[in-house]
Amino acid sequence: MKTRTLLLLSVGTALMILLAGGVLLFQLSGQEDSTEATPIDAPTTVGDAEITVTGSSVADGTLRVDVEIGGVDDVDGIDQFALVTGDQRLEPLRSPEPGRCTEVTEQVQRCTVDFDVSASEGTSRVLVLRRGDEQATWRLDVSTGV
Repeated sequence: MKTRTLLLLSVGTALMILLAGGVLLFQLSGQEDSTEATPIDAPTTVGDAEITVTGSSVADGTLRVDVEIGGVDDVDGIDQFALVTGDQRLEPLRSPEPGRCTEVTEQVQRCTVDFDVSASEGTSRVLVLRRGDEQATWRLDVSTGV
């Protein structure tokens, strides 16, 4: 191929990429902003699970989130929680401990979902639960224990 042909092909490709980026930007501008956080002590349904976050506290590098959760039998249901801090995304602690959630059951249970925040330098704490296509978030203010 001639150099001129290659240059024209590269310019055409660059224009198509630019056009696709413009279309994507236009699509994103029409979307709603982020979802509102679920209030503490407000019952909500996420997918097939019913959950109420009642409070949170930090002790010895562990963030303990008090929840009431149930509505479905799911032995891996706790794995669908995540804690987003200013600098990382944390998974819940799974080791059995008195009062700690280890699974979601059909009967509503009161327990805690614990996260190791000892290595996190961020001050923001957002609890996220995702089940199927649905998601709920809670902004945790650990300074006041809520």
